[in-house]
Amino acid sequence: MTNNLNINTQLSRDEMFRRITVLNYDPVTGEGCIGARQCVSHPSGSGIVSIPDTMLADPDYGSAQNDPTAFNRLRTRHDFEYWCVKCCKIRDKSTGKIKPFKLNAPQRYVATLFEQDRAAGRPIRFIMLKARQWGGSTLVQMYMAWIQCTQQQNWNSLICAHVKDAAGTIRGMYANLLAGYPSEMWLGDDNSRPEFRPFERSTNVREIPGRGCRVTIASSENYDAVRGADYAMAHLSEVAFWSDTAMRSPADVMRAVSGSININPLTVVVMESTANGVGNFFHKEWLRASAGESDKRPVFIPWYYIDIYSTPVDDREKLLGEIDDYERELMSVYGCTIEQVNWYHKRRKEMVDHSCMKAEYPTNDIEAFTNTGSTVFAPEHVSHAATHCRPALETGDMTGPVLTGYESLTDMRFTPQSNGNLSVWARPEPDAGHYTSRYIVAVDIGGRSAKSDYSVIAVFDRFSQPGCLELVAQWRGHCDHDILAWKAAAIARWYGKALLVYESNTLETDNTEGDPSMFILNDISYHYDNLYYRTHSDSGDLLARRRPGFHTNRSTKTTAITLLNAALREHRLIERDSECCNELSTYRSLPGGGYGAIAGCHDDLVITRALAFAVADSERLLEPGCPGESGDTPHYGSPPRLKRCW
Repeated sequence: MTNNLNINTQLSRDEMFRRITVLNYDPVTGEGCIGARQCVSHPSGSGIVSIPDTMLADPDYGSAQNDPTAFNRLRTRHDFEYWCVKCCKIRDKSTGKIKPFKLNAPQRYVATLFEQDRAAGRPIRFIMLKARQWGGSTLVQMYMAWIQCTQQQNWNSLICAHVKDAAGTIRGMYANLLAGYPSEMWLGDDNSRPEFRPFERSTNVREIPGRGCRVTIASSENYDAVRGADYAMAHLSEVAFWSDTAMRSPADVMRAVSGSININPLTVVVMESTANGVGNFFHKEWLRASAGESDKRPVFIPWYYIDIYSTPVDDREKLLGEIDDYERELMSVYGCTIEQVNWYHKRRKEMVDHSCMKAEYPTNDIEAFTNTGSTVFAPEHVSHAATHCRPALETGDMTGPVLTGYESLTDMRFTPQSNGNLSVWARPEPDAGHYTSRYIVAVDIGGRSAKSDYSVIAVFDRFSQPGCLELVAQWRGHCDHDILAWKAAAIARWYGKALLVYESNTLETDNTEGDPSMFILNDISYHYDNLYYRTHSDSGDLLARRRPGFHTNRSTKTTAITLLNAALREHRLIERDSECCNELSTYRSLPGGGYGAIAGCHDDLVITRALAFAVADSERLLEPGCPGESGDTPHYGSPPRLKRCW
């Protein structure tokens, strides 16, 4: 899934997390705190403190050097972590006691990301996937409160949750903050004090006197207050649970919010939520952010970032003998300590099965999102496939003298293009044509317009590992069906006269405006002699019975999906495209039987993988002894032979 987060992305974030959190941490002295700092003597004579470089550059620093109160007040404007511990008090969930807000490890990690953008003058835009209760909502709200209390005046904010009561609870944290705010630290006007006051008799809006900042609450069910308002910051909570109906949708709310917030420094938009399955608005936005296609940076907090999830080990050797491969992977891949694995191992025993553990305490975003109730492909199998995903080595397109017809196969070549639809992970081997169907090319035909389903041409190498299929190239886009069909033949020829498999349903049924689509495959069969044929009738005439293409019906689709499922389980698909892992995660068993993508998602990549394994199985291409050397010389332009071409 992820790009939605793939394993390499998560590991790089793990490295950053550990680098941030291994230090001794004291937000009062500044030890281990965020950003570039310098050590100075506190004017009270109490010792050395580490303060941000920006504070030293502040014009007010000179006058504050001899005044402890002025020094501390100035520091709250530059040091978020210091402000938290000195000005904020929160209720501890474990003890119920009110205590200063000292950031825990996950909060420090996310605050570091916020501060990176603020220091760089970038708008602060994040989508945050929460796992368990580590205080993500608290951090977001306190960070926005810090900006309103110390950085900007007349800087209005919005809190929007799935229901209004939830938004009110979040604002309640802010109200408690103001109620306990130290008066000597308050940066409001001389006659003001830190508190919320009603704004124009509105129950949804509160104002902070002395700062001119308003805080509005709304729900996704009734977001009229959002429209036309003047906001600089928005905290959007539990977005995965927002109503999505014909009358209202999360996308409508986001449009209203985005339209009210300028793209300026110190503006903030944070979408945060626990996962609620795949295919919904929040999941799609997470995938967009993970792929770098959104304005928001994705943040995921796995269970092992949370310091309380660790248990001392009494007998190390006994534990190592009890844990399974998954738990060993937690140490070898994710870098978990044996104490963290011990906690995981013990807590897992309390769960009905491992999938429940992954849902409650996800190790990666795939586990967090995937609802296994109707999932066709097991999350752990999809997660394993995602470990092979990587950017293509080159992109471009297959071009020739013409777009269709025999001549399109005579002088075709790969033309590099930065925005090309053809992604190549491995070019064809020079000796590919000496073997029978080393490569399999599977074609799923979609629509012509940009809003329709994609068409996909996927190329698989069956030589990379015995019994496996490795994705080596893929074309994905929209074009006329005849152009697509000939382009697939050109790509197949480039890959050593690959076995070319068309999913033929669209071509056999699409006859709108007199389009003789099935004629396309018949025409190609005269010029490309390694097509996949099927038997379609009980006629005794072999020619009459053979028809090019793989026809998908309930029976053949079930077989193909079953074979793909087995290949994923046995790690026989070497996937390269992370978008395919996204589709595998949103592929469902339908209530009335059969399979398909959930509403708003695609399955064209899944279908090409299923086609490839179905054909490889039916032609016994993955059995020991295959491939064999081909005695035939590729010959284009001849009519289809009665014997099988492969």
